[in-house]
Amino acid sequence: MTRTHWITGGIAALAATAAFGQAQRAAVQAPDSGVATTTAALLPNTQGLFAGYVRDDKMPGIVGAFGFGDRPTLFPAAGRIAEGGPVATPDSLWRVYSMTKPITGMAAMMLVEDGRLKLDDPVSKYIPAFKTMTVATNPETSLEGRPARNAITIRMLLTHTAGLGYSINAKGALLKAYEQLGVLPFTVNAQTEMQMRRARPTSLAAFADRVATLPLIAEPGAKWSYSMGLDVMGRVIEVASGMSFERFLQTRMFAPLKMNSTYWSVPRSEVGRLATNYAFVGANRTPLDPAATSAFLTPPSFAYGGAGLVMSARDYDRFLHMLQEGGTLDGVRVMKPETVALGMSNLLPAGVSFGGIGNGNGGTTRSAGMGFGAGGSVVLADMPGGASKGTYGWGGAAGTIGWVDPVRHRRGTVMVNYFPGERWPVRQETIAALAKDAARFAR
Repeated sequence: MTRTHWITGGIAALAATAAFGQAQRAAVQAPDSGVATTTAALLPNTQGLFAGYVRDDKMPGIVGAFGFGDRPTLFPAAGRIAEGGPVATPDSLWRVYSMTKPITGMAAMMLVEDGRLKLDDPVSKYIPAFKTMTVATNPETSLEGRPARNAITIRMLLTHTAGLGYSINAKGALLKAYEQLGVLPFTVNAQTEMQMRRARPTSLAAFADRVATLPLIAEPGAKWSYSMGLDVMGRVIEVASGMSFERFLQTRMFAPLKMNSTYWSVPRSEVGRLATNYAFVGANRTPLDPAATSAFLTPPSFAYGGAGLVMSARDYDRFLHMLQEGGTLDGVRVMKPETVALGMSNLLPAGVSFGGIGNGNGGTTRSAGMGFGAGGSVVLADMPGGASKGTYGWGGAAGTIGWVDPVRHRRGTVMVNYFPGERWPVRQETIAALAKDAARFAR
């Protein structure tokens, strides 16, 4: 279950037309608009889709956050955050897992802007243990290998091209080594945490140094392979910034953007807002990480820059809104426009392509029109009727998704919590429902 990773293939298709945005503006500004200002009135197909999921018992609850320019964010929602629990709202808390990666990626871009990092700096400049790496000849059967020809760079960590592996997709000898050394930056529930913490290091520094002792699965800079690169990046951020990874994010991103419902561990006082994470075994859904006993109520062994955050739909929307507006939100600038644009551009090393993630890891789309930026995928060319060039985003293991289209100034977030995230085609169906809502205003 911990290796099932639901990653977006559908971020490239936010199909909302300009006519929809104009209709939303008219409804919001009308002095006597009444129910026309509600989400149900503006997004009836999307709201109906969400309500249908709950009615058909596909999930206990779901929340979306969809933004069009600077107009008020729309928050369609249905159901509850747990069976018999509180109603799902924009401020409910969800495990976003790999949707943490774009946040870590943009934190690194802040340091690029500060002049403290360069994309093509060797990682060994910040973590000396990465100075000499080996590439496994056959990582499934042995840890033996040859010396790496290329140095791992910051760019490679951000784009999953460093040659690092991941516990969710490693096999055989390499997976066993990951487990023995505790390089498992992923939280499932309290029961598995008890086992993982016996081996897992207790700091980002120790984690990164342990990762550096293990062979790579590919030559650095040679191919795209989903990895723990953004977790290692957390340690690079600590060294380059001179403060803990958590403090850097809180100081430079979360506090300025008023992301007040973003946590590495959920305070006990907020447990009433935390969704339960479920697991499907066949057709049966069962609580895997109940809110009341969640592993996310306890501080992690260290901050997992690749999969560690719990957030509300409102907070993730604020992060995406900042990117949409070129680094500024509510008059507060956290990044320069050119820094945001760079982070949302194709940063892959020369000669490397990203074809999407196939169904084996939860994705649904393989496209030659995709690249990879700072922790998230990037659309490389305008898609007729769909996403613009530069649309950026990523998804999480428990079914969440977030994207931003900087050209059309649109963004979307969907929050659910269940494994496997691909149990239902929520991402594709949400995009289709948004398209229908847009078409209503085009007639």
